[in-house]
Amino acid sequence: MGRWEPDAAGRLARAALELYSERGFDQTTALDIAERAGVTERTFFRHFADKREVLFDGSSALLNAVVASIAAAPEASKPLDVMGQAMQSGTALLEERRDHARLRAVAIAAHPSLQERELLKMSTLGEASAEALRARGVPSPAAELAADAGVAVFGRGFEAWIAPGETRTLAECIGDALAELRRLTA
Repeated sequence: MGRWEPDAAGRLARAALELYSERGFDQTTALDIAERAGVTERTFFRHFADKREVLFDGSSALLNAVVASIAAAPEASKPLDVMGQAMQSGTALLEERRDHARLRAVAIAAHPSLQERELLKMSTLGEASAEALRARGVPSPAAELAADAGVAVFGRGFEAWIAPGETRTLAECIGDALAELRRLTA
């Protein structure tokens, strides 16, 4: 593929996942990824700060979708309901990328520094969600607890969604995880 072809970032992300699956994260360089994607190493660094960020490029879009959903929720909604809806609202960004998500999860699970980055990104999502809940008037610690529960529900739903043979949508998997949380607290 030539550098003139569209979607360089997408090609780089696909190339990275392929190489991480084939060689492992540590054995793959930014240059390897760029060459596989048919671009220069310089182009790689125009799109991504480092080879880890290839796996986390959608994090800010998810965070923005969740925070916007929290802000738009009806005023009378309970914090946990707001969080459940917010987490489900972010699924549209991922729904078409299940195979990508599965490969990404395998790459992250195989490398401690990637696991750490994933935890940091989820923590950031929780902090932003708690702030959005507080902006709605939810007091602390209820805002933090609801945000943490929402992130946990998202994580459990995501794990179910990427499981082999799973046919439910990500929103359905998150909804089922939320229902299970409600059963535990009933």
